[in-house]
Amino acid sequence: MTSTFFRHTGFARTDASGSAATPSRLLLTRRTALSALAASATALTLGACAQGSSSTGASTDSSTIDYWLWDASQLPGYQQCADVFEEKTGIRVRITQLGWDDYWTKLTAGLLAGTAPDVFTDHIARFAQLADLDVLVPLEEQPAWAEVDESAFQEGLIDLWKGEDGHQYGCPKDWDTEAVFYNKDMVAEAGLTEEDLATWEWNPDDGGTFEKVLARLTVDRNGVRGDEEGFDPAHVATYGIGIQDSGGSDGQTQWSPFTGSLGSWMYTDQETWGTRYRYDDPEFQKTIDWYFGLVRKGYMNPNGAFSDATGTDVQIGSGKVALAIHGAWMFNTFAGLDVSIGITTTPRGPSGTSASLFNGLGDSIVKQSTKIEAASKWVAFLGTAEAQDIIAAQGVVFPAIASSTQKAVAVFEETGLPTQPFTQHVEEGTTFFFPLTYFGSDVTAIMTPAMEDVWANGVPASSLTGYNEQVNLLFETSTHEDEG
Repeated sequence: MTSTFFRHTGFARTDASGSAATPSRLLLTRRTALSALAASATALTLGACAQGSSSTGASTDSSTIDYWLWDASQLPGYQQCADVFEEKTGIRVRITQLGWDDYWTKLTAGLLAGTAPDVFTDHIARFAQLADLDVLVPLEEQPAWAEVDESAFQEGLIDLWKGEDGHQYGCPKDWDTEAVFYNKDMVAEAGLTEEDLATWEWNPDDGGTFEKVLARLTVDRNGVRGDEEGFDPAHVATYGIGIQDSGGSDGQTQWSPFTGSLGSWMYTDQETWGTRYRYDDPEFQKTIDWYFGLVRKGYMNPNGAFSDATGTDVQIGSGKVALAIHGAWMFNTFAGLDVSIGITTTPRGPSGTSASLFNGLGDSIVKQSTKIEAASKWVAFLGTAEAQDIIAAQGVVFPAIASSTQKAVAVFEETGLPTQPFTQHVEEGTTFFFPLTYFGSDVTAIMTPAMEDVWANGVPASSLTGYNEQVNLLFETSTHEDEG
């Protein structure tokens, strides 16, 4: 775990041994926080190369605004949007694409050095911290925002980008949910049908029909299946389900569909902007024990079975894993595998329905920009159906505007794979929000090794209670008010 500058820097603190330290009272000013952010970025790291259309750094051309994103697959669509926008307004948009880690390091450094972009792609996991640092422009205060029809977005997305103070700090650009990708040939060879997967259910006591499917799909090195006598869980050739990591603090593509379908459990005491996390909840811990207990049974890969860099798409493509949970952003990656892929919904839980975490990206304007008026016009354009239809045509993500979503569905389904396992959650209201709180990065840094311990070492989930106390102590002993 990285030693840090505490809550504003986005990392948890560690003691000399590397263990998470107990939080003490922290009264950081925004200036102190940004200085700490710069120190954690080390030497500003501005020399690394960008994989985009230009180098990083704010443009000095008054007719050009800088826009950053991290997803290379979305760059062509946004370049097309920029071209249309320039034709309409005469304002040029210089787009820079960076890899995920470089992206946030350079953005942090740029906020301190005054070289941040005018507009950037924001993520809910970072949003609260940036809003707290008072570096984002309230969009509703800009005249251009009047062009944005807030009612056109998928329900809930516009509110996800509102700060605790009620200001609109992000314009929704897309959304994602989770579903199950599976090897159709393996399902057929196991004597299972697509209906078996479409109607499966789970519970934390015996795993329900979901666990029975996993057992049937798991095969040991002697060809014995997980539901047959003589199965050897210590020597598995094909795992029923694969994961790349333990899921950290949110378990988005690991355990969140299960904890989300328990019925009453949420990450925090409020849907958004909560002040107490609930990793100490008995039902949550029972679910985590069941979920990672699949490793002991042989149905899920243990830590170390694959390298840390081996995604579940590669696991399924290699024939070592039969199915995995992943997000809509991986649709085309799985569709392009050299195995026959199917997609189905996550299993129904004790709540009576399946459930999915509902996440999405947004576009935010940096307050230090000298071109806020032009930047706000660009963000407002990205919040129109015209721009989001352009993105829809790329078939990479589901745009935030509902009408554009339908156009993206048609493009996605040209692959022959269904989108319903993703879209049904939005249509039926079976989504839940990513944990939007202050100290988000600190929570992740505290909870990630805790979850890794449960997965890798079989530590009981009751151990999460102590980590949950550390997390909640952040809210009790720290402040996010500007002290000067």
